[in-house]
Amino acid sequence: MRIAVALLVIVAALAAARDWRDREVRQPAGVLVSTEPAQRELTAAPIQVRDYTLTPRARFRLAARVLAGERYRFALAADLMPRDLALGWGVMSDSALISQLVISQSDRFYFWKSRNHDLPAPAEQIIANSANMHLIAANETVAQAIDRARVGQVIELDGMLVDVALPQGRGGGELRTSLTRTDRGAGACEIIYVERFSIR
Repeated sequence: MRIAVALLVIVAALAAARDWRDREVRQPAGVLVSTEPAQRELTAAPIQVRDYTLTPRARFRLAARVLAGERYRFALAADLMPRDLALGWGVMSDSALISQLVISQSDRFYFWKSRNHDLPAPAEQIIANSANMHLIAANETVAQAIDRARVGQVIELDGMLVDVALPQGRGGGELRTSLTRTDRGAGACEIIYVERFSIR
């Protein structure tokens, strides 16, 4: 009985520590990131990460505000992409607008809706200025930086948009990255092989 209680206490303490580490960073009203993501065509050799094959599609760079973050342990390719970040720039980096939205993540998707009846900006503008991104760390330093990112912080990353060939032993198939910021629904997420990640 004492061992069970001790284990529960440890689990609760670890959960509380994670919640404290992930607490939101408050930002003043105003656009924090005025630049849009930069993307250019790229021809590069496939990258092998364990039993996954990554096919580079484009060079990609952005600065953005973290709108939400979700860790995955059991989702498809969770060992390759353990954390998704929903990121925003332009109007979607402005606390005045974000405060009027409910933002969440689930099942590798990013969701938003108005707290009231009316959206604070046209839906097309919200979509074009935010995205859910599946992040593949190029090394352990980048992985740790991605894991530390908190909602509200402004991050910068450099890397490549990639398609991911899944291992044959896990059913095979391919996950394809989005190459535009204006799409929505299934297939609209960017898959990024992140070579540099920093928190402002």
